Amino acid sequence: METISEKENKIVDEFEIYDDWLDKYNYLIEMGKDLPQIDEKHKVKQNLISGCQSSVWLYGEYRDGRVYFSADSDAVITKGIVNLLIRVLSGQTPQAIIDTDLVFIDKIGLKEHLSPTRSNGLVSMIKQMKLYALAFKTKYELKSEK
Repeated sequence: METISEKENKIVDEFEIYDDWLDKYNYLIEMGKDLPQIDEKHKVKQNLISGCQSSVWLYGEYRDGRVYFSADSDAVITKGIVNLLIRVLSGQTPQAIIDTDLVFIDKIGLKEHLSPTRSNGLVSMIKQMKLYALAFKTKYELKSEK
């Protein structure tokens, strides 16, 4: 299983291919089209992320000591952004997700090239993913230590 750092490095390499941000946006849109679809039963209000310009549903589940995410959005660029986050964080342990700084976001210049509302949405998505990890760590891992 790849580490968060290894996954981040792959994404940085992918984005380095493109010289200007229009090409990078187009790549994000393509990534949005490849976002694995969330099960319709998880597209409920409690999985809707607040703070995003568009509607974003994020669902996390805990299996075999790791957290797995699925998501959907009504905006293709947002689908691409959440797909990046899922590529990096899904399949990782709760502690790894909690501890990561997601350095790839700054390395590819994502946050600085998003509108303020999309940037706020990015922060909200990360926060929600870390909250899932914390909840799963508390529920499953801390109980097993007792």
